[in-house]
Amino acid sequence: MTLSDRDVRTMLGLIGSPDDDADPGPMPWSVLHGLRELISCDALAFFRLDSDRREVPWARDLPDAGADDLLPAFWAHYRDCRPCSYPDESGDHRSVITLSDFLSLRELRATGMYADYLRPSGVQREIMLCLPSPPRQTVRLVLFRGPGRDFSERDRALLTLLRPHLHELHRARTSSALTTRQRQLLGLVAAGHTNGQIARRLGVADATVRKHLENIFGRLGVQSRAAAVTAAFGVEPA
Repeated sequence: MTLSDRDVRTMLGLIGSPDDDADPGPMPWSVLHGLRELISCDALAFFRLDSDRREVPWARDLPDAGADDLLPAFWAHYRDCRPCSYPDESGDHRSVITLSDFLSLRELRATGMYADYLRPSGVQREIMLCLPSPPRQTVRLVLFRGPGRDFSERDRALLTLLRPHLHELHRARTSSALTTRQRQLLGLVAAGHTNGQIARRLGVADATVRKHLENIFGRLGVQSRAAAVTAAFGVEPA
């Protein structure tokens, strides 16, 4: 796969663009707009998908999707739609995948996911990457197109090259959402300490540790200790 000079320049601009401290979200809007410029699409979404709880704890959409009234339909067909559930079922968070890797357009149109969710959303084509995430709480970037040309191997190659840089940017922003005390406590969680051990180490009550963890989960949009460690540090806890 040979990339054009323009592709390389745009990609380097995305990687090297200055961070915006006034925009504390999980990924700068400037980067998401840059991705739409690099890979033409009708819409783009960066979000965390908690498939056990059937929730999307946080999301950034271009254009702004607002409240998604079709989410119940999405969850109703999620397990049966292999491209959607593939990261959960396989544990593969590295591959950049498209709908057409799994289904022809004719096969896709015969699915409940297409009838009840994709078609009402105007979507026929998708390309998706996942960042390093805890099982079943995947952080995903999805680009959408309606009728027309599919995403290409050039698009897949660009997202594959950008993936580690997007992960580092997301990890740094996630970590900066925590206070110094919260990062210290979560570092002890990452090292394998129990709540009681952390409480004794920090000289606080067990209830204080639990409250800190609740606040950390809320800030990171996760539901477990392992997910918080992975979100903040990009590693699995000991």
